[in-house]
Amino acid sequence: MNIQPLLDALGIQENAAQALADDLRTQIHELQGRLREAETHLEDLAITRKTVTGLADRLPAVPPDLPEHPDYPRILAVFNHTTGPLRARDVCEALDHELLPKNIEGTRAKLKRLVKLDVLTEADTGSFARKQ
Repeated sequence: MNIQPLLDALGIQENAAQALADDLRTQIHELQGRLREAETHLEDLAITRKTVTGLADRLPAVPPDLPEHPDYPRILAVFNHTTGPLRARDVCEALDHELLPKNIEGTRAKLKRLVKLDVLTEADTGSFARKQ
């Protein structure tokens, strides 16, 4: 019996298996490189997160976007110059508005809007103070 054809068939299968193993080794090498890059990127992101959270308390507070009305900056200036809570009537007086009900109610509405924007707090009903 001639075993040469059998050996030739085994040789073909060995060559194919060797080529497959070489291809898989190349893919593994490439994937290991990509994995190292991904792990390095994750480490960089963790360092960045730690740095940003460490600096967050040192950043100045961003002033909120105030509605488009000239009274809002003036109202905040009034609260910057006082230590205690103010009522809408007090703010009207500080702004030199006439103490008419419509002016007081308009100022109260603006103060309520500033409470919603988290700039002021309403300590008691109708009594407003700067947020600390």
